[in-house]
Amino acid sequence: MVRKRLIIEMGMGIDQHGQEPTVAAARAVRNAIAHNALPGVWEVAGLSDPNEMIVEVQVAVPYSEQVRQDEVLAVLPFGQKTLTLESGGMVVQGKAIPVLNDKNDEMLIAVAAVTVWIDN
Repeated sequence: MVRKRLIIEMGMGIDQHGQEPTVAAARAVRNAIAHNALPGVWEVAGLSDPNEMIVEVQVAVPYSEQVRQDEVLAVLPFGQKTLTLESGGMVVQGKAIPVLNDKNDEMLIAVAAVTVWIDN
């Protein structure tokens, strides 16, 4: 079998309050897949089950070592999922609001690329 890329989707996610890199990463992945439909999985690639797709996720986020990977991958409804985390994204100075459980003034920004592969 030959593995072929079907689509690459990009997204951005922000955690303005709470300083949770997992939240920013999950939002970036959700943003990447939010406005798509993949009829080509069935009509072109001929898959019979959406879980046959291979879905590779790359996320660059501050404090990547703190990301709870299973929560990020849970955003994806289907596929054989993998996640690669990289230190990156951006930390922006915001304003801590105690009632929102802020630990500090940081806002975390993550970027994601979601690649869907098929085995042909």
